[in-house]
Amino acid sequence: MTESATKMQWKAEACCGQARAGHLHTAHGTIPTPTFMPVGTVGTVKAMTMDAVRSTGAGIILGNTYHLMLRPGAERVRKMGGLHRMMDWSGPILTDSGGFQVMSLGALRKLDQDGVTFNSHIDGSKHRLTPESSTDIQHALDATITMCFDECPALPATPERLESSMELSMRWAARSREAFVQRPGYGQFGIVQGGTERDLRARSVKALTDIGFEGYAIGGLAVGEGQELMFSTLDFTTPLLPQDHARYLMGVGTPDDLLGGVERGVDMFDCVMPTRAGRTARAYTERGTLNLRNARHAEDNRPISPDCDCLACSRHSRAYLHHLFRANEILGPMLLTWHNLAYYQRLMREIRAAIVDGTLPQKALALRAGWAAGDWTQDEFPQPDWPPVP
Repeated sequence: MTESATKMQWKAEACCGQARAGHLHTAHGTIPTPTFMPVGTVGTVKAMTMDAVRSTGAGIILGNTYHLMLRPGAERVRKMGGLHRMMDWSGPILTDSGGFQVMSLGALRKLDQDGVTFNSHIDGSKHRLTPESSTDIQHALDATITMCFDECPALPATPERLESSMELSMRWAARSREAFVQRPGYGQFGIVQGGTERDLRARSVKALTDIGFEGYAIGGLAVGEGQELMFSTLDFTTPLLPQDHARYLMGVGTPDDLLGGVERGVDMFDCVMPTRAGRTARAYTERGTLNLRNARHAEDNRPISPDCDCLACSRHSRAYLHHLFRANEILGPMLLTWHNLAYYQRLMREIRAAIVDGTLPQKALALRAGWAAGDWTQDEFPQPDWPPVP
């Protein structure tokens, strides 16, 4: 292990306004930030091989405690050499604590001060998660970054409900930290809660920084409050976080969400949107979102994007992808997921380069203008001599 990886740490490289470019040093490699983490909930990024994920430029992926504890089970993953070996991913893995999934079960779960008892959505079997057991499971999975166990209430919620939830999450954060096993290059992130209430967010940050973590996540957003309220919450929350630690906005989001988060000082993101969109025929591009099921693509010999070198764009036409989705062929979701993840990674690289160059405001204007402009016209992007001859 290199000297820089003996302790998990985030180091700044450049700033542009509130936006930061840096590197997160871990036991499983160094990650340039800002970064987007593809979601590999159950030990796989849906419709992708790990070679395909690597080809997009992704450096870190996300797994989930709730799903992996139910199937195949944390002890089985440990016996198979840990999640890295089992799923063929040598880079860093961040594992969500399972709190969000458990809280989403509604009537299938019962919350108390010590933890949550719940019935599996798979077979109805009864299980229990506490801050200690969630942390232990993530240790068995060999997560590079362990997340604290927390409660994430849906919005809107009353200030009283948000306050009691935040205070419970902070007690659980202290217990999660006590259960965490310190190892070189590994770390644990605390999760800031408090909904959209300024004072609750400030109290949450104070509680977490008093405990002390290797990084800090902002939870409880992208749960129904809308982008404007999410951004305004980031405006007063992110500056409270330590300047020398990584900041992670959980479960976000669209390309514009990512850009807005970076502008407000966020370093790390994850979201199911690019993979879920890929399975439902939606392609993210520099000119907004395209629906490949639309009939206008049936005889369009152009690739999805003129600026993308993913397998979908370098070897196949929109017409072929349209056909695959109309025929319900599995190759369609595979190729479009590949494209979407490649676009997200390219977007993050471009944003990072603009931070380093000090040109993020200009880059942000250009990106948003492109997304608003809609699909390329035939004059802007004519049909090529396509597809290439094998």
